[in-house]
Amino acid sequence: MKTSEHPKVAVIILNYNGRAWLEQFLPAVIRHTSTGLASIWVADNASIDDSIEFVRQHFPVVNTFRMPENYGFAGGYNHAIKHIASEYTLLLNSDVEVSHGWLDPLVKCLDQHPQTAACQGKIKDYQNPKKFEYAGAAGGFIDAYGYPFCRGRIFETLEEDYGQYDDASEIFWGSGACLLIRRQLFLASGGFDTDFFAHMEEIDLCWRLKNMGYAIRYVPESTVYHVGGGTLGKQSNHKLYLNFRNNRLMLFKNLPIHSVFRTNFIRNMLDIIALLKAVVLLKFGEAWSILKAHLHYLKSLNKFVRKRAEIDHLIRTQKIGPPNTAGLYPKSLVWAYFVRKKKRFRNLQWK
Repeated sequence: MKTSEHPKVAVIILNYNGRAWLEQFLPAVIRHTSTGLASIWVADNASIDDSIEFVRQHFPVVNTFRMPENYGFAGGYNHAIKHIASEYTLLLNSDVEVSHGWLDPLVKCLDQHPQTAACQGKIKDYQNPKKFEYAGAAGGFIDAYGYPFCRGRIFETLEEDYGQYDDASEIFWGSGACLLIRRQLFLASGGFDTDFFAHMEEIDLCWRLKNMGYAIRYVPESTVYHVGGGTLGKQSNHKLYLNFRNNRLMLFKNLPIHSVFRTNFIRNMLDIIALLKAVVLLKFGEAWSILKAHLHYLKSLNKFVRKRAEIDHLIRTQKIGPPNTAGLYPKSLVWAYFVRKKKRFRNLQWK
Protein backbone atom coordinates (compact mmCIF):
# COMPACT_ATOMS: atom_id res chain seq x y z
CA MET A 1 0.00 0.00 0.00
CA LYS A 2 1.32 3.46 -0.89
CA THR A 3 1.23 6.16 1.70
CA SER A 4 0.23 9.70 0.84
CA GLU A 5 -1.02 12.92 2.26
CA HIS A 6 -4.63 12.83 3.38
CA PRO A 7 -6.64 15.11 1.10
CA LYS A 8 -10.22 15.89 2.00
CA VAL A 9 -11.60 13.07 -0.17
CA ALA A 10 -10.45 9.52 -0.80
CA VAL A 11 -11.84 8.18 -4.07
CA ILE A 12 -11.92 4.41 -3.53
CA ILE A 13 -12.46 2.06 -6.46
CA LEU A 14 -13.15 -1.49 -5.32
CA ASN A 15 -11.64 -4.01 -7.70
CA TYR A 16 -11.92 -7.74 -8.27
CA ASN A 17 -10.22 -9.10 -11.40
CA GLY A 18 -11.13 -5.86 -13.13
CA ARG A 19 -8.01 -4.91 -15.04
CA ALA A 20 -10.04 -4.21 -18.21
CA TRP A 21 -12.33 -1.78 -16.35
CA LEU A 22 -9.38 -0.03 -14.68
CA GLU A 23 -7.55 0.30 -17.99
CA GLN A 24 -10.66 1.80 -19.57
CA PHE A 25 -11.92 4.13 -16.85
CA LEU A 26 -9.04 5.07 -14.52
CA PRO A 27 -7.59 7.63 -16.97
CA ALA A 28 -10.76 9.76 -16.78
CA VAL A 29 -10.81 9.55 -12.98
CA ILE A 30 -7.21 10.79 -12.88
CA ARG A 31 -7.83 13.48 -15.51
CA HIS A 32 -10.94 14.91 -13.86
CA THR A 33 -9.94 14.66 -10.19
CA SER A 34 -7.91 17.41 -8.52
CA THR A 35 -4.98 15.95 -6.57
CA GLY A 36 -5.34 18.81 -4.10
CA LEU A 37 -8.89 17.75 -3.28
CA ALA A 38 -8.75 13.97 -3.49
CA SER A 39 -6.49 10.95 -3.48
CA ILE A 40 -7.38 8.02 -5.74
CA TRP A 41 -7.25 4.46 -4.45
CA VAL A 42 -7.78 1.03 -5.96
CA ALA A 43 -8.81 -1.33 -3.17
CA ASP A 44 -8.30 -4.87 -4.40
CA ASN A 45 -10.45 -7.79 -3.20
CA ALA A 46 -7.71 -10.44 -3.57
CA SER A 47 -7.85 -10.47 -7.37
CA ILE A 48 -6.16 -13.35 -9.16
CA ASP A 49 -5.46 -11.28 -12.29
CA ASP A 50 -2.70 -8.67 -12.58
CA SER A 51 -4.92 -5.66 -11.75
CA ILE A 52 -2.74 -4.21 -9.01
CA GLU A 53 0.54 -4.72 -10.88
CA PHE A 54 -1.02 -3.06 -13.91
CA VAL A 55 -2.17 -0.03 -11.87
CA ARG A 56 1.20 0.34 -10.16
CA GLN A 57 3.02 0.21 -13.49
CA HIS A 58 0.75 2.43 -15.59
CA PHE A 59 -0.90 4.77 -13.06
CA PRO A 60 1.71 5.60 -10.40
CA VAL A 61 -0.40 8.51 -9.11
CA VAL A 62 -3.02 5.99 -7.94
CA ASN A 63 -2.66 4.43 -4.48
CA THR A 64 -3.30 0.72 -4.04
CA PHE A 65 -4.63 -1.26 -1.08
CA ARG A 66 -4.63 -5.04 -1.34
CA MET A 67 -6.89 -7.17 0.87
CA PRO A 68 -6.01 -10.74 1.86
CA GLU A 69 -9.30 -12.22 0.64
CA ASN A 70 -12.41 -11.34 -1.34
CA TYR A 71 -14.69 -9.61 1.16
CA GLY A 72 -17.35 -8.76 -1.43
CA PHE A 73 -18.65 -5.27 -2.07
CA ALA A 74 -19.81 -4.71 1.51
CA GLY A 75 -16.85 -6.14 3.40
CA GLY A 76 -14.35 -4.86 0.87
CA TYR A 77 -15.43 -1.26 1.30
CA ASN A 78 -15.68 -1.64 5.09
CA HIS A 79 -12.09 -2.89 5.20
CA ALA A 80 -10.75 -0.25 2.82
CA ILE A 81 -12.55 2.73 4.39
CA LYS A 82 -11.33 1.71 7.83
CA HIS A 83 -7.72 1.85 6.64
CA ILE A 84 -7.79 4.82 4.23
CA ALA A 85 -8.04 8.12 6.11
CA SER A 86 -10.04 11.06 4.76
CA GLU A 87 -12.85 13.38 5.81
CA TYR A 88 -15.09 12.20 2.96
CA THR A 89 -15.00 8.89 1.10
CA LEU A 90 -16.13 8.57 -2.52
CA LEU A 91 -17.24 5.06 -3.42
CA LEU A 92 -16.77 4.57 -7.15
CA ASN A 93 -17.46 1.45 -9.21
CA SER A 94 -14.66 0.39 -11.52
CA ASP A 95 -17.05 0.49 -14.53
CA VAL A 96 -17.90 4.18 -14.14
CA GLU A 97 -16.68 6.96 -16.42
CA VAL A 98 -16.52 10.30 -14.64
CA SER A 99 -16.85 13.66 -16.38
CA HIS A 100 -15.31 17.09 -15.95
CA GLY A 101 -16.36 18.70 -12.67
CA TRP A 102 -17.90 15.51 -11.29
CA LEU A 103 -16.49 15.65 -7.76
CA ASP A 104 -16.57 19.28 -6.64
CA PRO A 105 -20.40 19.64 -6.50
CA LEU A 106 -20.66 16.55 -4.31
CA VAL A 107 -18.05 17.86 -1.89
CA LYS A 108 -19.77 21.25 -1.84
CA CYS A 109 -23.05 19.55 -0.92
CA LEU A 110 -21.60 17.87 2.18
CA ASP A 111 -19.72 21.04 3.11
CA GLN A 112 -22.89 23.12 2.99
CA HIS A 113 -25.25 20.59 4.62
CA PRO A 114 -23.76 19.28 7.85
CA GLN A 115 -26.76 17.04 8.55
CA THR A 116 -26.42 15.35 5.15
CA ALA A 117 -24.65 12.02 5.52
CA ALA A 118 -24.12 11.21 1.84
CA CYS A 119 -24.92 12.39 -1.68
CA GLN A 120 -24.89 11.15 -5.25
CA GLY A 121 -24.90 12.87 -8.60
CA LYS A 122 -26.64 12.07 -11.86
CA ILE A 123 -25.85 8.55 -13.05
CA LYS A 124 -26.38 7.93 -16.75
CA ASP A 125 -26.05 4.91 -19.02
CA TYR A 126 -22.57 4.55 -20.49
CA GLN A 127 -23.94 2.61 -23.47
CA ASN A 128 -26.75 5.11 -24.09
CA PRO A 129 -25.73 8.46 -22.58
CA LYS A 130 -29.11 10.06 -23.26
CA LYS A 131 -30.71 7.71 -20.74
CA PHE A 132 -30.44 7.35 -16.99
CA GLU A 133 -28.71 4.25 -15.68
CA TYR A 134 -30.51 1.58 -13.68
CA ALA A 135 -28.38 1.72 -10.52
CA GLY A 136 -29.01 5.20 -9.21
CA ALA A 137 -30.28 7.40 -12.07
CA ALA A 138 -31.27 10.73 -10.49
CA GLY A 139 -31.45 9.50 -6.91
CA GLY A 140 -32.94 6.55 -5.09
CA PHE A 141 -36.36 6.14 -3.45
CA ILE A 142 -38.25 3.24 -1.86
CA ASP A 143 -41.91 2.29 -1.59
CA ALA A 144 -43.91 1.14 1.45
CA TYR A 145 -43.04 -2.52 0.77
CA GLY A 146 -39.32 -2.17 0.16
CA TYR A 147 -39.14 -1.88 -3.64
CA PRO A 148 -36.34 0.53 -4.56
CA PHE A 149 -36.64 2.84 -7.56
CA CYS A 150 -35.19 6.09 -8.84
CA ARG A 151 -36.06 9.35 -10.43
CA GLY A 152 -35.50 8.28 -14.01
CA ARG A 153 -35.94 4.53 -13.43
CA ILE A 154 -38.88 2.48 -12.20
CA PHE A 155 -38.38 -1.27 -12.42
CA GLU A 156 -37.07 -1.84 -15.99
CA THR A 157 -38.32 1.47 -17.43
CA LEU A 158 -35.47 3.92 -18.01
CA GLU A 159 -36.17 7.52 -18.92
CA GLU A 160 -34.19 9.79 -21.21
CA ASP A 161 -32.55 12.72 -19.47
CA TYR A 162 -33.85 16.01 -20.86
CA GLY A 163 -33.31 18.03 -17.70
CA GLN A 164 -36.48 16.96 -15.90
CA TYR A 165 -34.46 16.01 -12.80
CA ASP A 166 -32.00 18.89 -12.71
CA ASP A 167 -33.21 20.11 -9.32
CA ALA A 168 -31.19 19.24 -6.22
CA SER A 169 -33.30 17.36 -3.70
CA GLU A 170 -33.40 14.97 -0.79
CA ILE A 171 -33.61 11.31 -1.75
CA PHE A 172 -33.98 8.09 0.23
CA TRP A 173 -30.78 6.37 -0.87
CA GLY A 174 -27.72 7.04 -2.97
CA SER A 175 -26.16 4.53 -5.34
CA GLY A 176 -22.96 2.74 -4.39
CA ALA A 177 -21.86 3.15 -8.00
CA CYS A 178 -20.82 6.72 -7.13
CA LEU A 179 -21.53 7.85 -3.56
CA LEU A 180 -19.82 10.49 -1.43
CA ILE A 181 -20.18 9.85 2.30
CA ARG A 182 -18.74 11.21 5.54
CA ARG A 183 -16.11 8.65 6.53
CA GLN A 184 -16.49 8.94 10.31
CA LEU A 185 -20.27 8.61 10.00
CA PHE A 186 -19.86 5.57 7.75
CA LEU A 187 -17.69 3.93 10.42
CA ALA A 188 -19.80 5.05 13.40
CA SER A 189 -22.98 3.68 11.83
CA GLY A 190 -21.42 0.26 11.30
CA GLY A 191 -20.71 0.60 7.59
CA PHE A 192 -22.11 -1.91 5.13
CA ASP A 193 -23.73 -5.10 6.38
CA THR A 194 -21.29 -7.83 5.38
CA ASP A 195 -24.06 -10.45 5.50
CA PHE A 196 -25.36 -8.81 2.30
CA PHE A 197 -22.04 -9.50 0.49
CA ALA A 198 -23.26 -7.46 -2.49
CA HIS A 199 -26.39 -5.60 -3.66
CA MET A 200 -28.63 -3.26 -1.65
CA GLU A 201 -26.05 -2.72 1.08
CA GLU A 202 -25.97 1.00 0.23
CA ILE A 203 -29.78 1.23 0.54
CA ASP A 204 -29.59 -0.52 3.90
CA LEU A 205 -26.87 1.89 5.08
CA CYS A 206 -28.73 4.97 3.85
CA TRP A 207 -31.92 3.79 5.59
CA ARG A 208 -29.99 3.35 8.85
CA LEU A 209 -28.55 6.86 8.52
CA LYS A 210 -31.99 8.29 7.80
CA ASN A 211 -33.36 6.50 10.87
CA MET A 212 -30.65 8.38 12.79
CA GLY A 213 -32.08 11.65 11.41
CA TYR A 214 -29.58 12.37 8.62
CA ALA A 215 -30.40 13.34 5.05
CA ILE A 216 -29.26 11.83 1.75
CA ARG A 217 -29.11 14.22 -1.22
CA TYR A 218 -29.02 14.25 -5.00
CA VAL A 219 -26.66 16.71 -6.73
CA PRO A 220 -27.50 17.13 -10.44
CA GLU A 221 -24.38 19.19 -11.23
CA SER A 222 -22.30 16.01 -10.98
CA THR A 223 -22.60 13.49 -13.83
CA VAL A 224 -21.04 10.06 -14.29
CA TYR A 225 -21.68 7.23 -16.76
CA HIS A 226 -22.11 3.67 -15.48
CA VAL A 227 -21.77 0.48 -17.54
CA GLY A 228 -23.62 -1.65 -14.97
CA GLY A 229 -23.41 -5.40 -14.46
CA GLY A 230 -19.61 -5.24 -14.43
CA THR A 231 -19.27 -8.03 -11.85
CA LEU A 232 -22.61 -9.83 -12.01
CA GLY A 233 -24.51 -9.65 -15.27
CA LYS A 234 -27.78 -7.77 -15.35
CA GLN A 235 -29.67 -11.04 -15.94
CA SER A 236 -27.70 -13.07 -13.41
CA ASN A 237 -29.82 -15.45 -11.31
CA HIS A 238 -27.31 -15.06 -8.48
CA LYS A 239 -27.88 -11.30 -8.61
CA LEU A 240 -31.64 -11.93 -8.47
CA TYR A 241 -31.11 -14.14 -5.42
CA LEU A 242 -29.02 -11.48 -3.66
CA ASN A 243 -31.56 -8.77 -4.42
CA PHE A 244 -34.53 -10.74 -3.07
CA ARG A 245 -32.65 -12.00 -0.02
CA ASN A 246 -31.02 -8.70 0.89
CA ASN A 247 -34.22 -6.74 0.34
CA ARG A 248 -36.08 -8.85 2.88
CA LEU A 249 -33.25 -8.63 5.40
CA MET A 250 -33.10 -4.86 4.88
CA LEU A 251 -36.83 -4.50 5.57
CA PHE A 252 -36.57 -6.53 8.76
CA LYS A 253 -33.67 -4.40 10.00
CA ASN A 254 -34.99 -0.93 9.22
CA LEU A 255 -38.79 -0.84 9.28
CA PRO A 256 -40.53 0.72 12.30
CA ILE A 257 -41.23 -2.14 14.69
CA HIS A 258 -45.00 -1.61 14.53
CA SER A 259 -45.10 -2.22 10.76
CA VAL A 260 -42.69 -5.15 10.39
CA PHE A 261 -45.31 -7.92 10.48
CA ARG A 262 -47.85 -6.27 8.15
CA THR A 263 -45.25 -5.18 5.60
CA ASN A 264 -43.55 -8.57 5.54
CA PHE A 265 -46.89 -10.34 5.11
CA ILE A 266 -47.70 -8.26 2.02
CA ARG A 267 -44.16 -8.71 0.65
CA ASN A 268 -44.54 -12.47 1.03
CA MET A 269 -47.62 -12.34 -1.18
CA LEU A 270 -45.88 -10.18 -3.78
CA ASP A 271 -42.81 -12.42 -3.82
CA ILE A 272 -44.98 -15.51 -4.27
CA ILE A 273 -46.57 -13.84 -7.30
CA ALA A 274 -43.07 -13.14 -8.70
CA LEU A 275 -42.10 -16.79 -8.15
CA LEU A 276 -45.25 -18.12 -9.83
CA LYS A 277 -44.75 -15.77 -12.77
CA ALA A 278 -41.23 -17.13 -13.26
CA VAL A 279 -42.57 -20.70 -13.22
CA VAL A 280 -45.33 -19.92 -15.74
CA LEU A 281 -42.72 -18.35 -18.05
CA LEU A 282 -40.53 -21.46 -17.61
CA LYS A 283 -37.79 -19.37 -15.99
CA PHE A 284 -36.94 -22.03 -13.46
CA GLY A 285 -33.58 -20.50 -12.59
CA GLU A 286 -35.32 -17.28 -11.56
CA ALA A 287 -37.93 -19.21 -9.58
CA TRP A 288 -35.26 -21.15 -7.71
CA SER A 289 -33.35 -17.91 -6.97
CA ILE A 290 -36.45 -16.36 -5.40
CA LEU A 291 -37.25 -19.48 -3.38
CA LYS A 292 -33.64 -19.86 -2.24
CA ALA A 293 -33.59 -16.18 -1.18
CA HIS A 294 -36.62 -16.75 1.05
CA LEU A 295 -35.17 -19.89 2.57
CA HIS A 296 -31.96 -18.03 3.41
CA TYR A 297 -33.99 -15.11 4.81
CA LEU A 298 -35.93 -17.41 7.14
CA LYS A 299 -32.76 -19.21 8.19
CA SER A 300 -31.13 -15.86 9.05
CA LEU A 301 -33.97 -14.38 11.11
CA ASN A 302 -32.57 -15.29 14.54
CA LYS A 303 -29.30 -13.62 13.68
CA PHE A 304 -31.08 -10.55 12.35
CA VAL A 305 -33.25 -10.23 15.46
CA ARG A 306 -30.00 -9.69 17.38
CA LYS A 307 -28.68 -7.42 14.66
CA ARG A 308 -31.83 -5.29 14.72
CA ALA A 309 -31.50 -4.88 18.50
CA GLU A 310 -27.92 -3.67 18.04
CA ILE A 311 -28.99 -1.21 15.35
CA ASP A 312 -31.88 0.09 17.49
CA HIS A 313 -29.38 0.77 20.28
CA LEU A 314 -27.02 2.48 17.83
CA ILE A 315 -29.81 4.73 16.56
CA ARG A 316 -30.99 5.64 20.07
CA THR A 317 -27.49 6.66 21.15
CA GLN A 318 -26.33 8.44 17.98
CA LYS A 319 -29.42 9.91 16.36
CA ILE A 320 -29.54 13.62 15.66
CA GLY A 321 -33.30 13.80 15.24
CA PRO A 322 -36.40 11.78 14.37
CA PRO A 323 -36.30 9.35 11.42
CA ASN A 324 -36.03 11.19 8.11
CA THR A 325 -38.68 9.74 5.78
CA ALA A 326 -37.98 11.99 2.78
CA GLY A 327 -38.00 9.80 -0.34
CA LEU A 328 -40.29 7.12 1.09
CA TYR A 329 -43.18 6.48 -1.32
CA PRO A 330 -46.13 5.70 0.98
CA LYS A 331 -47.92 3.39 -1.48
CA SER A 332 -47.28 0.24 -3.50
CA LEU A 333 -44.96 0.77 -6.45
CA VAL A 334 -46.02 -2.62 -7.84
CA TRP A 335 -49.65 -1.49 -7.95
CA ALA A 336 -48.77 1.90 -9.45
CA TYR A 337 -46.50 0.44 -12.14
CA PHE A 338 -48.14 -2.83 -13.19
CA VAL A 339 -51.82 -2.06 -12.54
CA ARG A 340 -52.15 1.70 -12.92
CA LYS A 341 -49.39 1.84 -15.59
CA LYS A 342 -47.46 4.67 -13.93
CA LYS A 343 -44.16 4.16 -15.71
CA ARG A 344 -42.47 7.48 -14.94
CA PHE A 345 -41.44 8.98 -11.62
CA ARG A 346 -43.38 12.18 -12.30
CA ASN A 347 -46.60 10.16 -12.74
CA LEU A 348 -46.53 8.74 -9.21
CA GLN A 349 -49.03 10.19 -6.76
CA TRP A 350 -47.32 10.76 -3.44
CA LYS A 351 -50.28 11.89 -1.32
